[in-house]
Amino acid sequence: MEKDRLLAFSDGVIAIIITIMVLELKVPHEPTLAALAEVWPVFLSYVLSFVYLAIYWNNHHHFFHLVRRVDGTMLWANMHLLFWLSLIPFATGWMGENHFAPVPTAVYGAALLMPALAWQALQWAIIRTHGRDSGLAPALGRDLKGKVTPVIYAAGIALAFIDTRLAGAVYVLVTLMWLIPDRRIERVARRG
Repeated sequence: MEKDRLLAFSDGVIAIIITIMVLELKVPHEPTLAALAEVWPVFLSYVLSFVYLAIYWNNHHHFFHLVRRVDGTMLWANMHLLFWLSLIPFATGWMGENHFAPVPTAVYGAALLMPALAWQALQWAIIRTHGRDSGLAPALGRDLKGKVTPVIYAAGIALAFIDTRLAGAVYVLVTLMWLIPDRRIERVARRG
């Protein structure tokens, strides 16, 4: 099976997710800085989620340079990832609208945790299909960043009930960890 259809579908779904998020941004009804300041939590949560989705799209793009063929397991693993990513607009909006209250901030953390776990499942499906000697498995190596990310998100979820600013800092930390695409993947893709 060709990977082009999977990539096109994934690109479209992620574009729709981002569009849904931006449509949730409500314009202030008054032309004042005070009115604009009232919507800062919604805008801040949007920016964080936009960057987060951009990271997934970018890494998805890089990973699939190393994929030669797609099978049913990979299709379902990819759909699993897209399902969890599709819930990000809800969690983003709820957290922003409620000014980073503990429960919405924890739910946002769960909305970040679940795609991270689904990403791991997609990696495993690709490696299972292509073998441990394929381009992806050696490029990932021990994948410390991928393994530590769910643990950090879980800590952020717990911190949301102690201090939402700490939880937010944890979520931003993970985003910064993943902002630059994995150079190991790029090196293997250039060689292949």
